[in-house]
Amino acid sequence: MSQRVNNLSWVQNVKLSMRSDYGVRAVIDLARRYGEGPVQSAEIAARESIPEAYLEQLLTSLRKAGLVRSSRGPRGGHELAREPNAVAVGEIIAALEGPLLSLDCLGEFDGDRASTASVTRELWESVASAANRILDTTSVGDLVEQQRTREQRVMYYI
Repeated sequence: MSQRVNNLSWVQNVKLSMRSDYGVRAVIDLARRYGEGPVQSAEIAARESIPEAYLEQLLTSLRKAGLVRSSRGPRGGHELAREPNAVAVGEIIAALEGPLLSLDCLGEFDGDRASTASVTRELWESVASAANRILDTTSVGDLVEQQRTREQRVMYYI
Protein backbone atom coordinates (compact mmCIF):
# COMPACT_ATOMS: atom_id res chain seq x y z
CA MET A 1 0.00 0.00 0.00
CA SER A 2 2.74 2.51 0.92
CA GLN A 3 4.50 1.71 -2.38
CA ARG A 4 1.36 2.72 -4.28
CA VAL A 5 1.00 5.95 -2.28
CA ASN A 6 4.63 6.82 -2.94
CA ASN A 7 4.17 6.14 -6.66
CA LEU A 8 1.12 8.39 -6.83
CA SER A 9 2.94 11.11 -4.92
CA TRP A 10 5.79 10.96 -7.44
CA VAL A 11 3.40 11.21 -10.38
CA GLN A 12 1.77 14.29 -8.85
CA ASN A 13 5.17 15.95 -8.51
CA VAL A 14 6.38 15.45 -12.10
CA LYS A 15 7.42 18.88 -13.36
CA LEU A 16 6.32 20.01 -16.79
CA SER A 17 7.52 23.36 -18.09
CA MET A 18 5.13 26.21 -18.84
CA ARG A 19 6.61 26.17 -22.34
CA SER A 20 5.23 22.68 -22.97
CA ASP A 21 1.91 23.38 -21.26
CA TYR A 22 1.34 26.63 -23.15
CA GLY A 23 2.48 25.06 -26.42
CA VAL A 24 0.12 22.09 -26.13
CA ARG A 25 -2.76 24.39 -25.13
CA ALA A 26 -2.07 26.64 -28.13
CA VAL A 27 -2.03 23.67 -30.50
CA ILE A 28 -5.30 22.36 -29.01
CA ASP A 29 -6.81 25.80 -29.59
CA LEU A 30 -5.70 25.67 -33.23
CA ALA A 31 -6.98 22.11 -33.55
CA ARG A 32 -10.44 23.15 -32.33
CA ARG A 33 -10.53 25.58 -35.26
CA TYR A 34 -8.89 23.27 -37.79
CA GLY A 35 -10.14 23.90 -41.33
CA GLU A 36 -11.60 27.31 -40.49
CA GLY A 37 -8.56 29.30 -41.65
CA PRO A 38 -5.81 31.13 -39.79
CA VAL A 39 -6.28 32.17 -36.17
CA GLN A 40 -4.60 35.29 -34.84
CA SER A 41 -2.23 34.83 -31.94
CA ALA A 42 -4.04 37.54 -29.93
CA GLU A 43 -7.19 35.38 -30.00
CA ILE A 44 -5.31 32.27 -28.85
CA ALA A 45 -3.51 34.25 -26.15
CA ALA A 46 -6.79 35.65 -24.81
CA ARG A 47 -8.63 32.31 -24.82
CA GLU A 48 -5.77 30.36 -23.26
CA SER A 49 -4.41 33.06 -20.91
CA ILE A 50 -0.96 32.90 -22.48
CA PRO A 51 1.16 36.07 -22.72
CA GLU A 52 1.03 37.00 -26.41
CA ALA A 53 4.76 37.73 -26.80
CA TYR A 54 5.59 34.34 -25.31
CA LEU A 55 2.96 32.65 -27.48
CA GLU A 56 4.61 34.14 -30.57
CA GLN A 57 7.91 32.49 -29.57
CA LEU A 58 6.16 29.14 -29.12
CA LEU A 59 4.35 29.42 -32.45
CA THR A 60 7.66 30.21 -34.17
CA SER A 61 9.19 27.00 -32.75
CA LEU A 62 6.12 25.00 -33.73
CA ARG A 63 6.22 26.47 -37.25
CA LYS A 64 9.91 25.57 -37.63
CA ALA A 65 9.02 22.01 -36.59
CA GLY A 66 6.34 21.86 -39.29
CA LEU A 67 3.42 21.59 -36.86
CA VAL A 68 1.95 25.04 -37.51
CA ARG A 69 1.57 27.18 -40.65
CA SER A 70 1.66 30.95 -40.35
CA SER A 71 0.56 33.66 -42.75
CA ARG A 72 0.85 37.44 -42.62
CA GLY A 73 -1.66 40.13 -43.41
CA PRO A 74 -5.13 41.19 -42.25
CA ARG A 75 -6.47 37.67 -42.71
CA GLY A 76 -3.28 36.07 -41.52
CA GLY A 77 -2.59 34.06 -38.44
CA HIS A 78 -1.70 30.51 -37.51
CA GLU A 79 -3.21 27.14 -38.28
CA LEU A 80 -2.38 23.53 -37.69
CA ALA A 81 -0.27 22.14 -40.54
CA ARG A 82 -1.82 18.65 -40.27
CA GLU A 83 -5.08 17.16 -39.13
CA PRO A 84 -5.39 17.13 -35.31
CA ASN A 85 -5.40 13.31 -35.20
CA ALA A 86 -2.06 13.30 -37.05
CA VAL A 87 -0.26 15.44 -34.45
CA ALA A 88 1.07 13.65 -31.37
CA VAL A 89 1.54 15.55 -28.12
CA GLY A 90 5.08 14.15 -28.02
CA GLU A 91 5.86 16.01 -31.26
CA ILE A 92 4.82 19.31 -29.71
CA ILE A 93 6.95 18.78 -26.61
CA ALA A 94 9.92 17.63 -28.70
CA ALA A 95 9.61 20.76 -30.86
CA LEU A 96 9.55 23.03 -27.81
CA GLU A 97 11.83 21.25 -25.35
CA GLY A 98 13.68 18.38 -26.94
CA PRO A 99 13.37 14.97 -25.23
CA LEU A 100 10.92 14.91 -22.30
CA LEU A 101 13.19 13.02 -19.95
CA SER A 102 16.90 13.35 -20.50
CA LEU A 103 18.98 10.57 -19.03
CA ASP A 104 22.27 12.31 -19.85
CA CYS A 105 23.04 12.82 -16.16
CA LEU A 106 23.33 9.06 -15.67
CA GLY A 107 26.61 8.81 -17.51
CA GLU A 108 27.86 5.72 -19.28
CA PHE A 109 26.73 2.22 -18.37
CA ASP A 110 29.37 0.77 -16.03
CA GLY A 111 29.08 -2.77 -17.44
CA ASP A 112 28.02 -4.31 -14.11
CA ARG A 113 24.35 -5.33 -14.52
CA ALA A 114 24.17 -6.08 -10.77
CA SER A 115 25.23 -2.58 -9.69
CA THR A 116 22.82 -0.13 -8.09
CA ALA A 117 23.56 2.29 -10.93
CA SER A 118 22.50 -0.31 -13.49
CA VAL A 119 19.26 -1.12 -11.66
CA THR A 120 18.29 2.54 -11.26
CA ARG A 121 19.29 3.33 -14.86
CA GLU A 122 16.86 0.65 -16.07
CA LEU A 123 14.13 2.16 -13.89
CA TRP A 124 14.65 5.68 -15.29
CA GLU A 125 14.77 4.31 -18.83
CA SER A 126 11.45 2.53 -18.20
CA VAL A 127 9.90 5.72 -16.84
CA ALA A 128 11.11 7.73 -19.84
CA SER A 129 9.87 5.05 -22.23
CA ALA A 130 6.40 4.92 -20.62
CA ALA A 131 6.04 8.71 -20.61
CA ASN A 132 7.17 9.00 -24.22
CA ARG A 133 4.83 6.17 -25.26
CA ILE A 134 1.84 8.02 -23.76
CA LEU A 135 2.82 11.33 -25.36
CA ASP A 136 3.54 9.74 -28.72
CA THR A 137 0.24 7.85 -28.84
CA THR A 138 -1.95 10.72 -27.63
CA SER A 139 -2.98 12.93 -30.50
CA VAL A 140 -4.13 16.51 -30.32
CA GLY A 141 -7.39 15.23 -31.82
CA ASP A 142 -7.80 12.94 -28.79
CA LEU A 143 -7.47 15.93 -26.46
CA VAL A 144 -9.90 18.03 -28.49
CA GLU A 145 -12.42 15.21 -28.30
CA GLN A 146 -11.94 14.91 -24.52
CA GLN A 147 -12.52 18.63 -24.15
CA ARG A 148 -15.67 18.58 -26.31
CA THR A 149 -17.05 15.61 -24.36
CA ARG A 150 -16.52 17.48 -21.09
CA GLU A 151 -18.15 20.61 -22.48
CA GLN A 152 -21.20 18.58 -23.51
CA ARG A 153 -21.48 17.07 -20.01
CA VAL A 154 -21.33 20.52 -18.45
CA MET A 155 -23.98 21.82 -20.83
CA TYR A 156 -26.20 18.81 -20.10
CA TYR A 157 -26.25 19.52 -16.36
CA ILE A 158 -26.95 23.26 -16.63
